[in-house]
Amino acid sequence: MSAATVPATRTRAATGLLAYLLAGIYFGVVLVKSEAASWYRLQEMFHFESFHMFGLMGSAVVTGLITTQLLRRFGQTRNGESIRITPKDPGWRRYVLGGACFGVGWGLTGICPGPIFVLLGAGVWPALVVLAFALLGTYLYGVLQTRLPH
Repeated sequence: MSAATVPATRTRAATGLLAYLLAGIYFGVVLVKSEAASWYRLQEMFHFESFHMFGLMGSAVVTGLITTQLLRRFGQTRNGESIRITPKDPGWRRYVLGGACFGVGWGLTGICPGPIFVLLGAGVWPALVVLAFALLGTYLYGVLQTRLPH
């Protein structure tokens, strides 16, 4: 690789990371504005008092299904390579274990972990506890990864 292409490659990589950062910030703001990070909305959902959160999650599932189908049909990377989505194995234990861990954590904290940084930016300091345990969970996954069902 010549010296002239190294800065261009770094610039392209930095631009890609900036796009992901901006998309993440946008997603976090949407979660907060749609009240997906609202403790009160989550409590309404867990007590089956409101359809709001179920509607949000349902629309997210439908959007994910449509997007995945579009990526399978027309998706390409920035380099022009086609995107291949490999099918998951039919095992169910990992989904039950992962869903239980995620659900228990979500239920105990009362907030969705998705917008942790947006909540911190909005001054919701108890989100620091969620961030600490999210990092701990990520670390423990790395340590226990070989023993978990994949």
